[in-house]
Amino acid sequence: MEKAADVIARIPLFSGMSRAQLDQFQDIALEKSFGRGELIFSEGDEGSGFYVILRGTVKIFKVSPDGKEHILHIFTVGQTFGEVPVFAGEHFPANAEALHDARVLFFPRSAFVALLEKNPALSLKLLADLSLKLRQFTIQIENLSLKEIPARLATYLLYLADEQGCFDQVTLSISKGQLASLLGTIPETLSRIFAKLSSQQLIQVEGRKIALLDAQGLKDLAQSGKSL
Repeated sequence: MEKAADVIARIPLFSGMSRAQLDQFQDIALEKSFGRGELIFSEGDEGSGFYVILRGTVKIFKVSPDGKEHILHIFTVGQTFGEVPVFAGEHFPANAEALHDARVLFFPRSAFVALLEKNPALSLKLLADLSLKLRQFTIQIENLSLKEIPARLATYLLYLADEQGCFDQVTLSISKGQLASLLGTIPETLSRIFAKLSSQQLIQVEGRKIALLDAQGLKDLAQSGKSL
Protein backbone atom coordinates (compact mmCIF):
# COMPACT_ATOMS: atom_id res chain seq x y z
CA MET A 1 0.00 0.00 0.00
CA GLU A 2 1.33 3.43 -0.96
CA LYS A 3 2.57 5.61 1.90
CA ALA A 4 0.47 8.63 2.82
CA ALA A 5 3.51 10.93 2.54
CA ASP A 6 4.02 9.92 -1.09
CA VAL A 7 0.39 10.78 -1.91
CA ILE A 8 0.66 14.11 -0.07
CA ALA A 9 3.73 15.00 -2.12
CA ARG A 10 1.73 14.69 -5.36
CA ILE A 11 -1.20 16.82 -4.20
CA PRO A 12 -1.02 20.30 -5.85
CA LEU A 13 -1.71 21.94 -2.48
CA PHE A 14 1.56 20.54 -1.09
CA SER A 15 3.67 20.56 -4.27
CA GLY A 16 7.11 22.12 -4.05
CA MET A 17 7.51 21.45 -0.33
CA SER A 18 10.64 19.90 1.10
CA ARG A 19 10.51 16.42 2.59
CA ALA A 20 10.89 17.94 6.05
CA GLN A 21 7.86 20.17 5.49
CA LEU A 22 5.82 17.26 4.12
CA ASP A 23 6.74 15.22 7.18
CA GLN A 24 5.37 17.99 9.39
CA PHE A 25 2.00 17.83 7.68
CA GLN A 26 1.97 14.04 7.75
CA ASP A 27 2.66 14.16 11.49
CA ILE A 28 -0.56 16.08 12.19
CA ALA A 29 -2.71 14.02 9.80
CA LEU A 30 -4.95 11.24 11.05
CA GLU A 31 -5.54 8.34 8.66
CA LYS A 32 -9.12 7.10 8.54
CA SER A 33 -10.97 4.44 6.56
CA PHE A 34 -14.63 4.40 5.54
CA GLY A 35 -16.64 1.58 4.00
CA ARG A 36 -18.83 1.98 0.95
CA GLY A 37 -21.89 4.04 1.84
CA GLU A 38 -20.45 5.21 5.17
CA LEU A 39 -20.87 8.86 6.14
CA ILE A 40 -17.67 10.85 6.64
CA PHE A 41 -19.51 13.86 8.00
CA SER A 42 -23.09 15.12 8.04
CA GLU A 43 -24.57 18.51 7.26
CA GLY A 44 -24.39 20.63 10.40
CA ASP A 45 -21.35 18.86 11.90
CA GLU A 46 -18.61 21.11 13.23
CA GLY A 47 -15.94 21.88 10.61
CA SER A 48 -13.10 20.71 12.80
CA GLY A 49 -10.81 19.67 9.95
CA PHE A 50 -10.56 18.82 6.26
CA TYR A 51 -9.76 15.71 4.26
CA VAL A 52 -7.44 14.41 1.53
CA ILE A 53 -8.43 11.23 -0.34
CA LEU A 54 -5.75 8.54 -0.48
CA ARG A 55 -7.98 5.86 -2.00
CA GLY A 56 -11.57 5.66 -3.19
CA THR A 57 -14.23 8.17 -4.17
CA VAL A 58 -16.31 10.53 -2.03
CA LYS A 59 -19.56 12.28 -2.88
CA ILE A 60 -20.72 15.56 -1.39
CA PHE A 61 -24.51 15.83 -1.29
CA LYS A 62 -27.54 17.44 0.26
CA VAL A 63 -30.95 15.96 1.03
CA SER A 64 -34.14 17.92 0.32
CA PRO A 65 -36.99 18.12 2.87
CA ASP A 66 -38.84 15.42 0.91
CA GLY A 67 -35.83 13.09 1.16
CA LYS A 68 -34.48 13.49 -2.37
CA GLU A 69 -30.70 13.37 -2.62
CA HIS A 70 -28.79 15.81 -4.82
CA ILE A 71 -25.08 15.23 -5.46
CA LEU A 72 -23.05 18.45 -5.45
CA HIS A 73 -19.63 17.08 -6.28
CA ILE A 74 -17.55 13.92 -6.62
CA PHE A 75 -13.97 13.83 -5.29
CA THR A 76 -11.33 11.18 -5.91
CA VAL A 77 -7.70 10.29 -5.10
CA GLY A 78 -5.45 13.26 -4.34
CA GLN A 79 -8.29 15.75 -3.98
CA THR A 80 -9.22 17.68 -0.85
CA PHE A 81 -12.68 18.39 0.53
CA GLY A 82 -14.23 20.12 3.51
CA GLU A 83 -11.82 23.09 3.56
CA VAL A 84 -14.21 26.04 3.39
CA PRO A 85 -16.15 25.52 6.65
CA VAL A 86 -12.90 24.64 8.40
CA PHE A 87 -11.20 27.95 7.66
CA ALA A 88 -14.39 29.95 8.01
CA GLY A 89 -14.96 28.44 11.44
CA GLU A 90 -18.37 27.12 10.41
CA HIS A 91 -20.28 23.85 10.22
CA PHE A 92 -20.27 21.57 7.20
CA PRO A 93 -23.05 22.73 4.83
CA ALA A 94 -23.53 19.30 3.21
CA ASN A 95 -22.93 15.60 3.72
CA ALA A 96 -19.90 13.54 2.64
CA GLU A 97 -20.15 9.80 1.96
CA ALA A 98 -17.73 7.19 0.66
CA LEU A 99 -18.95 5.89 -2.70
CA HIS A 100 -16.44 3.04 -2.49
CA ASP A 101 -14.16 1.86 0.30
CA ALA A 102 -12.14 4.99 1.05
CA ARG A 103 -8.93 5.82 2.84
CA VAL A 104 -8.46 9.48 3.77
CA LEU A 105 -6.20 11.78 5.73
CA PHE A 106 -7.90 14.10 8.20
CA PHE A 107 -6.11 17.38 8.99
CA PRO A 108 -7.34 18.94 12.28
CA ARG A 109 -8.04 22.65 11.87
CA SER A 110 -5.97 24.03 14.76
CA ALA A 111 -2.83 22.01 13.97
CA PHE A 112 -3.07 22.78 10.24
CA VAL A 113 -3.50 26.53 10.80
CA ALA A 114 -0.45 26.52 13.08
CA LEU A 115 1.63 24.99 10.27
CA LEU A 116 0.19 27.46 7.76
CA GLU A 117 1.71 30.27 9.81
CA LYS A 118 5.14 28.71 9.27
CA ASN A 119 4.50 28.10 5.54
CA PRO A 120 2.92 31.27 4.05
CA ALA A 121 3.35 29.97 0.50
CA LEU A 122 0.92 27.20 1.34
CA SER A 123 -1.72 29.80 2.19
CA LEU A 124 -1.58 31.09 -1.39
CA LYS A 125 -1.91 27.55 -2.76
CA LEU A 126 -4.87 26.93 -0.49
CA LEU A 127 -6.48 30.15 -1.74
CA ALA A 128 -5.90 29.04 -5.35
CA ASP A 129 -7.40 25.61 -4.60
CA LEU A 130 -10.49 27.15 -3.01
CA SER A 131 -10.83 29.59 -5.93
CA LEU A 132 -10.79 26.65 -8.37
CA LYS A 133 -13.52 24.89 -6.38
CA LEU A 134 -15.58 28.09 -6.38
CA ARG A 135 -15.23 28.27 -10.17
CA GLN A 136 -16.30 24.62 -10.50
CA PHE A 137 -19.40 25.20 -8.38
CA THR A 138 -20.21 28.36 -10.35
CA ILE A 139 -20.07 26.32 -13.57
CA GLN A 140 -22.26 23.65 -12.00
CA ILE A 141 -24.86 26.24 -10.98
CA GLU A 142 -24.77 27.67 -14.51
CA ASN A 143 -25.25 24.21 -15.99
CA LEU A 144 -28.21 23.40 -13.76
CA SER A 145 -29.96 26.73 -14.19
CA LEU A 146 -29.22 27.68 -17.81
CA LYS A 147 -28.50 24.48 -19.74
CA GLU A 148 -30.88 21.74 -20.72
CA ILE A 149 -30.03 18.22 -19.62
CA PRO A 150 -28.33 17.00 -22.87
CA ALA A 151 -26.00 19.99 -22.72
CA ARG A 152 -25.27 19.26 -19.04
CA LEU A 153 -24.29 15.70 -19.93
CA ALA A 154 -22.09 16.85 -22.82
CA THR A 155 -20.39 19.35 -20.49
CA TYR A 156 -19.75 16.65 -17.89
CA LEU A 157 -18.31 14.20 -20.42
CA LEU A 158 -15.91 16.86 -21.69
CA TYR A 159 -14.95 17.67 -18.10
CA LEU A 160 -14.19 13.99 -17.48
CA ALA A 161 -12.10 13.82 -20.66
CA ASP A 162 -10.01 16.75 -19.46
CA GLU A 163 -9.72 15.34 -15.93
CA GLN A 164 -8.75 11.85 -17.12
CA GLY A 165 -6.46 13.14 -19.86
CA CYS A 166 -8.11 10.96 -22.51
CA PHE A 167 -10.13 12.76 -25.16
CA ASP A 168 -11.57 9.83 -27.07
CA GLN A 169 -12.92 7.80 -24.15
CA VAL A 170 -13.92 8.42 -20.52
CA THR A 171 -14.77 6.12 -17.65
CA LEU A 172 -17.57 6.94 -15.23
CA SER A 173 -16.45 6.59 -11.61
CA ILE A 174 -20.04 6.75 -10.39
CA SER A 175 -23.23 4.92 -11.31
CA LYS A 176 -25.60 6.38 -13.88
CA GLY A 177 -28.12 6.93 -11.10
CA GLN A 178 -25.58 9.03 -9.21
CA LEU A 179 -24.68 10.85 -12.42
CA ALA A 180 -28.35 11.67 -12.90
CA SER A 181 -28.42 13.21 -9.42
CA LEU A 182 -25.26 15.20 -10.16
CA LEU A 183 -26.83 16.57 -13.37
CA GLY A 184 -30.13 17.39 -11.69
CA THR A 185 -32.32 14.82 -13.43
CA ILE A 186 -33.66 11.27 -12.99
CA PRO A 187 -32.11 8.00 -14.24
CA GLU A 188 -34.85 7.36 -16.82
CA THR A 189 -34.33 10.75 -18.45
CA LEU A 190 -30.56 10.32 -18.42
CA SER A 191 -30.87 6.91 -20.11
CA ARG A 192 -32.95 8.45 -22.90
CA ILE A 193 -30.36 11.19 -23.42
CA PHE A 194 -27.53 8.66 -23.56
CA ALA A 195 -29.53 6.83 -26.23
CA LYS A 196 -30.08 10.04 -28.23
CA LEU A 197 -26.41 11.01 -28.07
CA SER A 198 -25.52 7.50 -29.23
CA SER A 199 -28.02 7.57 -32.11
CA GLN A 200 -26.48 10.83 -33.31
CA GLN A 201 -23.01 9.23 -33.28
CA LEU A 202 -21.73 11.62 -30.63
CA ILE A 203 -20.88 8.87 -28.15
CA GLN A 204 -20.84 5.10 -27.79
CA VAL A 205 -21.71 3.60 -24.40
CA GLU A 206 -20.34 0.31 -23.10
CA GLY A 207 -21.14 0.06 -19.40
CA ARG A 208 -19.18 2.76 -17.62
CA LYS A 209 -16.86 3.32 -20.59
CA ILE A 210 -18.04 6.02 -22.98
CA ALA A 211 -16.30 6.60 -26.30
CA LEU A 212 -16.41 10.24 -27.45
CA LEU A 213 -16.98 9.79 -31.17
CA ASP A 214 -17.51 13.46 -31.97
CA ALA A 215 -15.78 15.74 -29.47
CA GLN A 216 -16.57 18.87 -31.50
CA GLY A 217 -20.23 17.92 -31.63
CA LEU A 218 -20.25 17.51 -27.84
CA LYS A 219 -18.57 20.92 -27.46
CA ASP A 220 -21.17 22.54 -29.69
CA LEU A 221 -23.97 20.94 -27.67
CA ALA A 222 -22.37 21.96 -24.35
CA GLN A 223 -21.88 25.55 -25.49
CA SER A 224 -25.36 25.93 -26.95
CA GLY A 225 -26.91 24.79 -23.69
CA LYS A 226 -29.89 23.44 -25.58
CA SER A 227 -31.58 20.11 -26.08
CA LEU A 228 -30.98 17.74 -28.99
